[in-house]
Amino acid sequence: MARNSLRGSKRRRSAEANHEPEFSCSLQELRLLMELRGPDAVTRIQDCYGGVNGLCTRLRSSPVEGLEGKPEDISKRKQEFGQNVIPPKKSKTFLQLVWEALQDVTLIILEVAAVISLSLSFYSPPDAERQNCIEEEGDAETGWIEGAAILLSVVCVVLVTAFNDWSKEKQFRGLQSRIEQEQKFTIIRAGQVCPIKVSEIVVGDIAQVKYGDLLPADGILIQGNDLKIDESSLTGESDHVKKAVDKDPMLLSGTHVMEGSGKMLVTAVGVNSQTGIIFKLLGASEDGDGSGEDKKKKEEKKNKDKKEKKRKNKDGPTVEMQPLNADGEPEKKKKALPKKEKSVLQGKLTKLAVQIGRAGLLMSALTVIILITRFLIDTFWIQGLPLLQECMPVYVQFLVKFFIIGVTVLVVAVPEGLPLAVTISLAYSVKKMMKDNNLVRHLDACETMGNATAICSDKTGTLTMNRMTVVQAYIAGRHYKKVPEPDLIPTKILDLLILGIGVNCAYTTKIMLPEREGGLPRQIGNKTECALLGLSLDLKRDYQSVRNEIPEEKLFKVYTFNSVRKSMSTVLKNFDGTYRMFSKGAAEILLKKCSKILTASGEAKVFKPKDRDQLVKNVIEAMASEGLRTICLAYRDFTNSDVEPDWDNEAEILSRLTCIAVVGIEDPVRPEVPEAIRKCQRAGITVRMVTGDNINTARAIASKCGILLPGDEFLCIEGKEFNKRIRNELGEIEQERIDKIWPKLRVLARSSPMDKHTLVKGIIDSTVLEQRQVVAVTGDGTNDGPALKKADVGFAMGIAGTDVAKEASDIILTDDNFSSIVKAVMWGRNVYDSISKFLQFQLTVNVVAVTVAITGACITQDSPLKAVQMLWVNLIMDTFASLALATEPPTEALLLRNPYGRNKPLISRTMMKNILGHAVYQLTLIFTLLFVGEKMFDIDCGRNAPLHAPPSEHYTIVFNTFVLMQIFNEFNARKIHGERNVFEGVFNNPIFCSIILGTLVVQVLIVHFGGKAFSCVPLTLEHWLWCIFLGIGSLLWGQLVSSVPTSWLKFLKTVGHGTQQEEIPEEELEELKDKDEIDHAEMELRRGQVLWCRSLNRIQTQHFQVLAVPAHSQCRCCHCGHHRSLHYPGQIQITASNHSIPFQNRAILLLLLY
Repeated sequence: MARNSLRGSKRRRSAEANHEPEFSCSLQELRLLMELRGPDAVTRIQDCYGGVNGLCTRLRSSPVEGLEGKPEDISKRKQEFGQNVIPPKKSKTFLQLVWEALQDVTLIILEVAAVISLSLSFYSPPDAERQNCIEEEGDAETGWIEGAAILLSVVCVVLVTAFNDWSKEKQFRGLQSRIEQEQKFTIIRAGQVCPIKVSEIVVGDIAQVKYGDLLPADGILIQGNDLKIDESSLTGESDHVKKAVDKDPMLLSGTHVMEGSGKMLVTAVGVNSQTGIIFKLLGASEDGDGSGEDKKKKEEKKNKDKKEKKRKNKDGPTVEMQPLNADGEPEKKKKALPKKEKSVLQGKLTKLAVQIGRAGLLMSALTVIILITRFLIDTFWIQGLPLLQECMPVYVQFLVKFFIIGVTVLVVAVPEGLPLAVTISLAYSVKKMMKDNNLVRHLDACETMGNATAICSDKTGTLTMNRMTVVQAYIAGRHYKKVPEPDLIPTKILDLLILGIGVNCAYTTKIMLPEREGGLPRQIGNKTECALLGLSLDLKRDYQSVRNEIPEEKLFKVYTFNSVRKSMSTVLKNFDGTYRMFSKGAAEILLKKCSKILTASGEAKVFKPKDRDQLVKNVIEAMASEGLRTICLAYRDFTNSDVEPDWDNEAEILSRLTCIAVVGIEDPVRPEVPEAIRKCQRAGITVRMVTGDNINTARAIASKCGILLPGDEFLCIEGKEFNKRIRNELGEIEQERIDKIWPKLRVLARSSPMDKHTLVKGIIDSTVLEQRQVVAVTGDGTNDGPALKKADVGFAMGIAGTDVAKEASDIILTDDNFSSIVKAVMWGRNVYDSISKFLQFQLTVNVVAVTVAITGACITQDSPLKAVQMLWVNLIMDTFASLALATEPPTEALLLRNPYGRNKPLISRTMMKNILGHAVYQLTLIFTLLFVGEKMFDIDCGRNAPLHAPPSEHYTIVFNTFVLMQIFNEFNARKIHGERNVFEGVFNNPIFCSIILGTLVVQVLIVHFGGKAFSCVPLTLEHWLWCIFLGIGSLLWGQLVSSVPTSWLKFLKTVGHGTQQEEIPEEELEELKDKDEIDHAEMELRRGQVLWCRSLNRIQTQHFQVLAVPAHSQCRCCHCGHHRSLHYPGQIQITASNHSIPFQNRAILLLLLY
């Protein structure tokens, strides 16, 4: 009858679809409905629609079968109610990017200087007036070329920068689009459960929600099992909200399912959902963010806060601000526990760049002062020329020339390539790591993994294959070492077992046919439940027939699995009004709740504590010692139909159970894991297993993996014992107690997510070892979120992980494999080494170029390297060197040393030896060529040339030799630990080879065809051979430098130390007190914000938030004032700042303000 009426309703819906142009419910009506909560929403749904079923009818959907899924119906719904996407922010046009690149202060100064130089070059005083001006020789008609060449260089830099930004944004959007295609959610259409793309969800769809999901749209609950939602992303309230059809059925997009499961009717999608509405508001506020009024208000607020802080400090600290310690004295702020640190490498680089920038500013100012002073002395004192009005344009031309030399010295001195190098290195690593199954969400996680000293790993799926099968069973008083034949099990017990497995496993879990013939059946959903469903099939019974007979809607109550219960129970209501409950869970925990056990006759007998102990010893421990996960299956009948059980009293409900069976589930260790763990141990990284499994199972798996080795005196304890040891008499956790345990702890079994968080926090906060521990953690469950957040690097499982875990993580393991973590360590260490290689190369060029420019200015009244030549050198040493040296692939050798540690300086003694050693060689050769080169090669001297003198062969040789020495020194820079073979693996990096070859070709073209623009003249073959010989000399000199033991050079200092937490000033700590982490890059930038322009010189820290989980934005709750994140699953975001470092000169010249 019901089935016939359902068919009839379906026919009516079809007829309505053909004749009615509109739905019986408008978009505005649904939006107003979704703003209601709790009883108000229940009342409105009941009064206006006759319940959720009535609303389904109005939206032409079925609560059981869902939408029919016809393309024309889906497109009509999209047209009527909108699509489930939030349009991305409009990307910048190429012209906007060009304009942005033009804002660089250094480029602006060079442009102005070049325009002045160009203008003055066209002015020439009359011959009668020139006789008393400074003597000018050479070709004055070509004086305009230098100014034009500088302008052309600036245009090239701007265009290349804009194109780089444009192509980068295009790639990011392509990657974002690709990831969006992969994100799916489970929907019921035409009675079939099918995962579809989040963007394809429409109003009227019936969506299945389960533990760990991030809701992709707004909806109303149709049926729920113990459903609890975290709505803090929208309300700011951290308490989980219990959802029920008759109490609070409203489900909102962007909220997390923390417990339970259910089905919902989708009522709002995309920009019409609650999250979408707020996103639209955010978009509007973002567009208006740049207004002067907003900025003014922000500035006023900031100044007000500062004044308030000063006033409070003046008046004296309040009790609230100064908590008292046990002795009654105010605690010092610095004694606060260490915060999570990020961007440590970026922070070190920024600090170093600011320090070098200051030195560069001083050098450039010194160069300009020396040049002007020499000019004035030489012109007006030695030559005795009078100061005439008609000669002013000539004097100004000289001053502009000196200023341009000073600016180009600054361009070369300031290492704006440092942040570019780290960005390129990290971005390149992230791209390659995706191929190694590491989806990096936060770029700084990549660098942090290079310093990892400890990894706390899950067992299931990470160390093991996460393909579970039942291999042993204890049924009807007999222990079977393999799955028994069905006829060996009493029919009554077999029926109970199959019924219990069918209804007490999530209905979303199922066994599917293999994808290819001869393959293994596909396991969909929870793998432990898949093993039990597989047991049902092995016993020649079909669990699906049980589910067809008892659909999910008929389940009376479900106690879903969580980390506290360690079990799952499902209650069925019988025809006579009595109830039967099936339970499954951890064997040793559930057996304690059993008072009876089924025997070989099929009857239940009393299960005494003595019997239980014997079963644990003979069966459970025997299974666990073989590495099997043990699960107990039980049931309970509530026979008194007159008295309704108190279903909220779980302790009473989950007691007096009857044990049906205990099964042993095998999850084999991944074959590559033992070798991966050996690599970690060799690399100085301690691997710990943190699992919810039985301690014997955990110990067996840890031994197979190599975490525990024979003869080791390491700890292997349960969560209960762990808590007992770390807490004092008052139940409080003490760091001193944790410090006694964690160094020897290797396995933590039967642990809760809170235990994992406590362990991670305890290791990070520990001061037992000299170096602070850098901890990586893996997690897959919703409750693993706190531990993943607390860890220095959080790894979420891409396959088994929930959306909540993915969002809390820094890196997503797309294959859930531990060996992928080892690859992340390799890439992280490689980033550090790549940056060091680049630093070694760049600082050598810096030292040489600046010394040559200043010395040349002092002695010859001109820089041997001209402005355009300096720009070319800067291009070589910044952009090209960044690309060449920051893209070196990692090698296994990186895992043969211990982690550097967070306090390691960027420039070691060995690197300092290399930098100074090569600088000595290059300076010796350059000065030799500069002062005696004309005699060596029998050419005209290029020193002391007049203002518009044509290029000389002498200075062309100096420039050419200088560039060739840099090109060959780039090979030396590939090794930073004193290795001799600088060519090892060079052909593994095609980018390096291409850049070296390309630079050589361009240098040849510049020398032969650069002419006046590059101040070059073509060289003879003999001169070219000499230049190449002197350049190759850098390689030979490198061997000599490597031969000098670093231990002899103790006077050399290391450079590039980051700011330690204890070194941070108290006022800065005060600002950071509300934050969970310290961003070193941001902190160093804030310190140097006088030096680094706030709006024009934003150092690129590309935070790829490659979210295989939702994007989020920050807003402030207008009701409660909480800061909160808004999550929207349909909008996966990969953000990268458009204010990237250009090919040169970005983030430099506001040093002049300093």
